[in-house]
Amino acid sequence: MAKSLLQTENEKQKIKEQLEELLQNCTNCSEESKLKIRKAFDFANHAHMGVRRKSGEPYILHPLSVAMIVASDIGLGEDSICAALLHDVVEDTEFTTEDIEFSFGIQVAKLVEGLTKIEEVFDKTQSKQAENFKKILMTLGAGVNTILIKLADRLHNMRTLDSMPAKKQFQIASETFYLFAPLAERLGFYEIKIELENLSLKYYEPEAYKSIKEKIDKKELESKSFISGFEEPIIKKLHEADIEFVISSRFKSVYSIWHKMQKKNIPFDEVFDLFAIRIVFKPTAGLPERTQCWAIYSLITEIYRSKLERLRDWVGTPKTNGYEALHCTLMGQGGVWVEVQIKTERMDEIAEKGIAAHWKYKEAEYSTKELDNWLQQVRESIINSEDNAEVFVDTFKTNLLAPEIYVFTPKGEQKLLPKGATALDFAYEIHTEVGNHAVAAKINYKLLPLNHVLESADQVEIITTRTQKPKKEWLDFVATSKSKNLIKTALKSDVKEHSKKGKKIIDEKLSELGIQPSARTYRKLVDAYKQINKYELFSNVGAGLLSLDNFNKVLRENTPQKWVQYWSMQLGLSGRNKIKDLRKKVEEKQQNVEKHDKIDPKRTYMIKEDNTLDYTIAECCKPIPGDEIIGFANETLTTVTVHKKKCDVASREAAKHANKIVNIQWNVHKILSFLAILEMRGIDRIGILKDLTDIVANQLNVNIRKLNIESHDGIFEGFIELYVHDLEDLNTLIKKVQSVKGMDSVKRVEHSIK
Repeated sequence: MAKSLLQTENEKQKIKEQLEELLQNCTNCSEESKLKIRKAFDFANHAHMGVRRKSGEPYILHPLSVAMIVASDIGLGEDSICAALLHDVVEDTEFTTEDIEFSFGIQVAKLVEGLTKIEEVFDKTQSKQAENFKKILMTLGAGVNTILIKLADRLHNMRTLDSMPAKKQFQIASETFYLFAPLAERLGFYEIKIELENLSLKYYEPEAYKSIKEKIDKKELESKSFISGFEEPIIKKLHEADIEFVISSRFKSVYSIWHKMQKKNIPFDEVFDLFAIRIVFKPTAGLPERTQCWAIYSLITEIYRSKLERLRDWVGTPKTNGYEALHCTLMGQGGVWVEVQIKTERMDEIAEKGIAAHWKYKEAEYSTKELDNWLQQVRESIINSEDNAEVFVDTFKTNLLAPEIYVFTPKGEQKLLPKGATALDFAYEIHTEVGNHAVAAKINYKLLPLNHVLESADQVEIITTRTQKPKKEWLDFVATSKSKNLIKTALKSDVKEHSKKGKKIIDEKLSELGIQPSARTYRKLVDAYKQINKYELFSNVGAGLLSLDNFNKVLRENTPQKWVQYWSMQLGLSGRNKIKDLRKKVEEKQQNVEKHDKIDPKRTYMIKEDNTLDYTIAECCKPIPGDEIIGFANETLTTVTVHKKKCDVASREAAKHANKIVNIQWNVHKILSFLAILEMRGIDRIGILKDLTDIVANQLNVNIRKLNIESHDGIFEGFIELYVHDLEDLNTLIKKVQSVKGMDSVKRVEHSIK
């Protein structure tokens, strides 16, 4: 943002038109509510007067656009619309939360406060981004509206990201990938989720985005007649059954296609379900909607064959965010698979409007139990978490935003857990005491340990014993924040009891010797028994982990004075001064090094063969010259870790540590070599290994580090690890290897199978 000229007449007209459009979209607002919204606009317009965005447009257009998304796309009421208009006022102007409360009431003020970024980092060693996100999540205690407005804010920022520097674009796109798109999906806003993903990819992988977008546009033109031909017999069949419906088609999003290509390591042409057909029907009153969805499925599978392993019944078991639909994949003309989604008008509105539509349908007794349970889990994880903000955000991402599985109790009661949850997580989901006393589990009637990872539809019975207590190692394999917090609470309770018991044992022993307990005495014992502090001493004694052998002798021999005498003899009288001088010299040298060698995140660095930049190649993605890369400085700003831009680890780092991002570029490398790994698959034959090594080692003169090939049933699979100068060399090598007789596919991968 920057101060600039006042609004031009054209800009004033544009602002006025957007305000009127906003008010027209407030369909559920009374005239009194609309007056309050106008007042909020006037307040924000005055506060931001003369301020412009990086794009050059008046700043007020941003909160107006956010308010429009809140009103039309999300469907929130007057207080949320007012908060959207005012969301940057407290952060960017001289007005305070108290001013907002005075003019618009406490509810609007609370929403604005939740949306206002923290002014300083609570813990200077931690991520400010994580602190901000945790602060926003904490407002869930008062309601979910703050998060929804924040999603609208992020969506508009992503729509206008063109004007930002490339480094900022990458950071914001990574943050959106990592947290905001999954959050939109969890809350049921699929359209917002899809747009956030696509916009993120546009800045995260611009070349891939452009390429896939062009291919989709071309395919759409080519597929019009195919889609029309596919839909025609379905339309006829549904009309014959007197079903009132709307049928439509849409291509999968750029991001979803890119994600599938990355996950399966396949080119665009091998993504078989590029588009989906959607059937949205008006249900017949008095008949269960699920039954009617299956009836339509039955009708259309009389025409087309269904791929059963791709059948998804989300009408019988809705997603946690409330999404309901029946998805099937059908074989169309010419051997093309087509996804078909079957849903009622209500289901479709929930998919479009997310949690806001749930509130509308609560009166119709459509359950929002799972979504309400999830929100309660978020609140509990915030209240109970003692982790710093960065750890909390990671836990939130991997636990509360993770894909889910459904498992069952012995009596058939359904429980929802994140993917990766273990039998012990299930135990704690049943009850705290069941978890605390769990010793094993029967999963589908088979006895298995507590760390066994569950799968959807597992039936689980927990075996307990009264003598069992939570163990520290349990923290290493539980997946849910609820389990971790309950285990930590139990361990702390045990430590407290052990500590109390241990102190009593030590004090009684001291009393027998006629010694008064004191901090000085406890320190002697801590040193003698090699404990960290007196609390560890008490706890270990109380737990029976530490025996007080030679108690009398320890008290007599271990005195602070003896240690002072020892160091005095070793160093002499001037020893202390010598240590001070040495420490001073080390500190001066360190400061001198930092002054000259510290990395400046604002600069762009070239990675040359004679480079003085201290860098390491990230093991997670193994970039080589020619790959698009991004760097992350360490805490002391002395070294840089180099990642591929599309690396998941890089995305997570950028989402949490924008201040550590370093712009780096490759220079030409003709001496240094970098490790690359190829995955190969083909038809086995005699001599294929010799041909392969001849091309790589002899013809191309490439150094092989490891070669591993396995053959089974006439098919060979393997990996080759080798050193290349750059991406051009690697692509040349791939083409050569691909030409080996019998070779079916050669792909670059990041890890070989150990």
